[in-house]
Amino acid sequence: MRITHVITRLIIGGAQENTLSSVLGLRQKPGFEVQLISGPSTGPEGSLESLDPQLILVPSLVRPVHPYLDFVALRQLEQIFRRSRPDIVHTHSGKAGILGRLAASKAGVPVIVHTIHGPSFGNFQNAFANLLFRAAERRAGRFTSHFVTVADAMTGQYLAAGIGQREQYTKIFSGFNLHPYLSAKNDPALRATLGIAPDDFVIGKIARLFKLKGHDDLFAIAPEVVRQHPRVKFLFVGDGAWRAKFEAKARSLNLEKHFVFAGLVRPDEVPRLVGIMDTLVHLSLREGLPRALPQALAGGKPVIAYDCDGAREVCLHDQTGFLLPPGDLRGLKEALSRLIENVTLRQRLGQTGRDFVREHFSTDRMVDQLEALYLKLATAHPKRQDG
Repeated sequence: MRITHVITRLIIGGAQENTLSSVLGLRQKPGFEVQLISGPSTGPEGSLESLDPQLILVPSLVRPVHPYLDFVALRQLEQIFRRSRPDIVHTHSGKAGILGRLAASKAGVPVIVHTIHGPSFGNFQNAFANLLFRAAERRAGRFTSHFVTVADAMTGQYLAAGIGQREQYTKIFSGFNLHPYLSAKNDPALRATLGIAPDDFVIGKIARLFKLKGHDDLFAIAPEVVRQHPRVKFLFVGDGAWRAKFEAKARSLNLEKHFVFAGLVRPDEVPRLVGIMDTLVHLSLREGLPRALPQALAGGKPVIAYDCDGAREVCLHDQTGFLLPPGDLRGLKEALSRLIENVTLRQRLGQTGRDFVREHFSTDRMVDQLEALYLKLATAHPKRQDG
C-alpha cells in the first residue's frame, strides 16, 4: 500500500513530530511504502527535516497565503500524486491540508485522510478569519474520505461547523517515544547549568514564545507566586518571535533571576528538561491536544492546563493535574501553591498521569491504529491497478 503524507512545514512542534513519527513507524510495517512531502521549514522554531532522508520538499508550499505560490504548490502536488499514484494521501496542518486534499482529489487518489491537530477556527481569532477558515475547511471536507483527530474536542468542533459526518472521524492520540520521559531524572548538573538550585521549585512551560500560548498569564501571577514562594523558578522551553518581549518583561518585574529561558532544544533533549521540572503548566488558548501535557505526565510531573480544546482529555482534574477555565489567574495561583506545598499531592497526580500516558500514548499504539484505519479505508474503495 502506498501512503503519502503532506505537511506544510517540519518545524519542531507537536503536529510535525506526530507526522514524522507516523511516517517512520509506518515504514516498518510490511507492505507499506510511505513518503513524506513538506514545504520549507524556516523561522526560529527549528527544523526536523534532517530526520527523514527521503523527505520530498516542495518550496512553493509556504505557510502564509500567497495566491501565486499556492497555485504552483497545488499543481506540483497534483503532479507528484499522478506520478507516484498513492493509495492514500494523508494531509496535516492548514495550508497542506487544503492544497493537499484538493490536489489528491484532482489526481484521482482513492482515499484522502486529514488529521486535525488543532482548530483552524475558534474564539482565538476574529469573525472574518473564522468565516474564511470554516469555508475553506468545508470545501476541503468534500474531498476528504476520513478525518483523524488527536482529541474528541476536535471532532465536536468540526462537526458543529458542518464538516463531515461523525462516522468519518477517528480519534488517535498523538503518540511519542515514552522511554526517555519515563526514565527522566532530576539532574542536579543540568539544574546548575541553567542556574537552578537543587531546592528550587521549577514550574515548566514547553511552548513557542508567541501569542496565544499563555506566557503572559504566568508573568501576571509571577510577582505574587515568588513573594509567597521565593524558591520558585519558571523554566521556558522553546523559542519564538516574542522571546525578547518576555525577557524584557522579566526584567521589568525585577524577576529575571526567576525566569530561565532554555531556548530552542531538539526533541530528544526535552525529556532531560522535563526531568528537572516539578510541574508543568500549559495555558494555550489554541491547541488540539497539547503534546507537552502527556510528555510531562510520562515524566511523572503533575500538570496545570486551561480547559481549551483537548487539554481536558489528558489533564484530568485532581487525577493528573488541575484543569482551569481560560484566564483563571486566581485558580492558577492556588493550584501552583497546592503543588508547591504538598509533595504527596505532586507524587499522586504524577503517578496517575504516568500510568495514563503509558497506556494511551506510545508511538507503537498510534502507528498500529493508523495501520488499522488505512486497511479499513482501503477495503472500502476499489483497488487501482498499477500499469
